[in-house]
Amino acid sequence: MSDPVPLIRVCIVEDHEATRESLVKLLRHSPEIVCLGAYENVEDAEREIPLRLPDVVVMDINLGGGSGIDCVAKLKRACPQMEFLMLTTYDANNLIFDALSSGASGYLLKRAAPDELLSAIKEVRCGGSPMSMQIARKVVAHFHQIQKPKSDLEVLTPREQEILGLLAKGLAYKQIADQLAISRSTVHGHLNAIYRKLHVQSGVEAVVKFFGK
Repeated sequence: MSDPVPLIRVCIVEDHEATRESLVKLLRHSPEIVCLGAYENVEDAEREIPLRLPDVVVMDINLGGGSGIDCVAKLKRACPQMEFLMLTTYDANNLIFDALSSGASGYLLKRAAPDELLSAIKEVRCGGSPMSMQIARKVVAHFHQIQKPKSDLEVLTPREQEILGLLAKGLAYKQIADQLAISRSTVHGHLNAIYRKLHVQSGVEAVVKFFGK
């Protein structure tokens, strides 16, 4: 008998009570996720989350007592292994890039379907960078307006640039592997090479550094 798949431990930071309760209910109905706690403000989140050490934090932006983006930055410094998924109504470019630069690995809009949110949590836990389609389009459009640094273009191979471009569009590792007709392990190998060449630790950092903010 194979070993059971470890549960993904999740905390929620959301100031709207009905939304917070809905998210807790959704997570509790997922057999692969356990909800460790839900917080309505930055103060509670910054105090409790480092004690509970979830795998993933689902974070709103506009919170009582402060900004979710600032909260992500502070928690990421304290707990580098923790992953953050923004879940918000805001799609302004500056908020998107500030959130990603602060340590968030994914960015979903609240209109996302429940299944999309659950999939995004799992993808973030596995090292992916899920984004709502609208957010991914904004990110790609922003990158297209920026001339790529020659030094980075010379550092990365054409295949590595191709994989990083697909990652920037919000594709999961499996989707990248399927689109390029390669294995997931090959995708991971290319990404590890990208991280090493660009001196970064995650896909989001690689995307931001390569394409520019």
